[in-house]
Amino acid sequence: MATNQSALARARRQARVRKKVLGSATRPRLCVFRSAAHIYAQLIDDVQGVTLVARSTLSPDLKESVKGLKKIEKARLVGQAIGQAILAQGLKDVVFDRNGFLYHGRVKALSDGARAAGLNF
Repeated sequence: MATNQSALARARRQARVRKKVLGSATRPRLCVFRSAAHIYAQLIDDVQGVTLVARSTLSPDLKESVKGLKKIEKARLVGQAIGQAILAQGLKDVVFDRNGFLYHGRVKALSDGARAAGLNF
């Protein structure tokens, strides 16, 4: 369990958001995780319990293109990449799950990149 105050606050926000946000086959959940150096996004169907698409700064198709960029620029590229991958699956509408992170900085840049790719949420 989280021991420091910021991790505990994030866990509370995460639980509060997760109560209301549920992904389905027609409108899956776009979940974001950010670490100190990387950002990850995955599309989840909560009904079946499967991950449909996942992209991160460590993905083989993005790893070279994000080298030397700032973290916000990396997040925007990951958002565009996952948006294109989701559209290739034939989906356009998703539910955005910020996973307890505040909606600014890299999380906002990822969502802006996904919207620029053509996703609706």
